[in-house]
Amino acid sequence: MAFGIYEFYSFFQPGFRRRRIELFIKLFQPGVTTRILDVGGFPSDWDGVVPIESQITLLNPDQKGAASPWPKRYVEELGDGCALRYADKSFDIGYSNSVIEHLHTFENQKRFAAEIRRVGKNLFVQTPNRWFPIEPHFVTAFVHFLPLSLARKLLPVFSFRGLFRSGDNIELKQLAGELRLLSLREVRELFPDCEIHREKWFGLTKSFIAVRQNE
Repeated sequence: MAFGIYEFYSFFQPGFRRRRIELFIKLFQPGVTTRILDVGGFPSDWDGVVPIESQITLLNPDQKGAASPWPKRYVEELGDGCALRYADKSFDIGYSNSVIEHLHTFENQKRFAAEIRRVGKNLFVQTPNRWFPIEPHFVTAFVHFLPLSLARKLLPVFSFRGLFRSGDNIELKQLAGELRLLSLREVRELFPDCEIHREKWFGLTKSFIAVRQNE
């Protein structure tokens, strides 16, 4: 049986996702009238996964072909997460899951953080911890601790994802080139008005969640 990155994720990720969803619902208790902006998300991240009926706007830089029409409570928007076209506090919750680390540079990450903080009354933004020993996109140990330019060259080769490509059509050099994982200090700098939750795995911080609860 072929084994690749998605089989790896399906084995290890459900527990983390479940706890993250439970935290999200506990903190915000979103209802039918709650307006959520998910930057970088898709209906599959919510439908049948998160037990809420909120109105969700899903923003991505390009359109993804869907096998069937999206449920009515979802709105598909094309746009740049670093330059959102929405007015201040347009959404009850600004949400993003494992997106901000894909923005190439810290300057882009600053713009992204400033924009989602601006349009969301409340925030829930998750990103992997740079200093967790396993790099989650490639599944390799410690390589991402190297200087960024060197790590970007090595990750597509010296990694689980580079070796086992079953069902994976992602261009690995492009993926490695866009990644810039964040430290706790950087997350605090990007989200100064947020409480930073830490997701743990065997006592180590796997990822951070920036949470702001205003209303």
